[in-house]
Amino acid sequence: DHHLLEYDQFDINHLNKRKESLCTLAIQIVFPFLMAGMGMVAAGVVLDKVQHWNVFENVPEIFILVPALLGLKGNLEMTLASRVSTYANKGLMDDRRKMLSIVWGNMVLVEAQAMVVAFLASLVAIVFGWIPDGKWEMNHAIILCAGSLLTGAIASCLLGLIMIGVIIGSRKLGINPDNVATPIAASLGDLITLTLLSTIVKGLFNVLNNPETAWIGPAIVIFFILITPVLLWLAHRNEYTREVVKYGWEPVIMAMVISSTGGFILDFALLKNPGVAVFAPVMNGVGGNLVAVQASRISTHLHSSGVPMGILPASEEPGCVTPCYTFFGKNNPHSGSAKVMWLMVIPGQLIFLFTIEQLQAGHTSITPQFIAVYLMVSLIQVAILLHVCQWLVVRLWRKEDDPDNCAIPYLTALGDLLGTGLLAAGFLFLWFVGDRDADVGD
Repeated sequence: DHHLLEYDQFDINHLNKRKESLCTLAIQIVFPFLMAGMGMVAAGVVLDKVQHWNVFENVPEIFILVPALLGLKGNLEMTLASRVSTYANKGLMDDRRKMLSIVWGNMVLVEAQAMVVAFLASLVAIVFGWIPDGKWEMNHAIILCAGSLLTGAIASCLLGLIMIGVIIGSRKLGINPDNVATPIAASLGDLITLTLLSTIVKGLFNVLNNPETAWIGPAIVIFFILITPVLLWLAHRNEYTREVVKYGWEPVIMAMVISSTGGFILDFALLKNPGVAVFAPVMNGVGGNLVAVQASRISTHLHSSGVPMGILPASEEPGCVTPCYTFFGKNNPHSGSAKVMWLMVIPGQLIFLFTIEQLQAGHTSITPQFIAVYLMVSLIQVAILLHVCQWLVVRLWRKEDDPDNCAIPYLTALGDLLGTGLLAAGFLFLWFVGDRDADVGD
């Protein structure tokens, strides 16, 4: 086909101009990756402390909310970063009028999405909290709904503005925003969101226990329910976000359900072993961070290839691929970056474990056995995520679903589920082999 030959030739010429060495990739990503990890360590320390607060002990369903709300950075902010990075790499952000329209539309969209996802996440937390013992408490439901909505609104606004600023700055400095924007979202997302959530639910717990101020909780929920349709209408009017408003809900909502399942596992794991708390945000965040960068890079590669959505460039392999192709395929243009991402797990996690030990955080001693098991489950998690990413982004493109809007929510939610499950399994394995210093059942 004459047109396909033209697309293939455009793809080859374009990629030759934009070819990025693995050394350049590693240099550009290592600092944001380490900064992201430190943010996750800080989030883990916060979770380790707040799990003993009165509100968390009285309303344990909040733990189910944690992965879903921390996952907003993957559902929304990282997706925003991937989407706007693609606009930047295509030159649309160089025009001031277009840039302002892109910024306005995406900020309104992210706020609207945050409201919907936060509300649904609170409903899932209420149901998951009700299932084990069949008890329903209205105050707990209000704390979950109002706390989730307030946290989602404030965190998404702050992180969205930071993301856009980073992308604009990266473009001006000649740095590929795909390599730095999503890690920076990860570095700030967990810490900001978890700090906001714990502070807000603590305040709501005190407010709802006072008859004179008990109306504040329901009022917050009603306010956000009323304002969400207005935000969706404004996002629909913007040419750069109209399609996302119409068709971008399935991955975001499905990702929220997957993350909430991870939250249910986290809630159960913390009952058995409080030591999980300090490591969960780090484990989940590192995996989600690395796979988000890879997804953003593959998506930008496809968008920049010159072929229309639904048609694969000559450089991409259709259908299912093997792990060998993902990491070592000679014809795979993304295998080099996949290896870089995977190899960064060991030094990165060792640095984060050393930091946690120096802070004397958590309930678990970082023994050689613990380090070996922790690194093993982290490598398994990231390897699975990178392999799924290779297949998923290409599949979404072939289905004419924009990977910038759809891929990262699924991948980061899967990272939460895998990370929490593998971490809990790792602690259980250590307990069985005799490493029992983690105060199990405390």
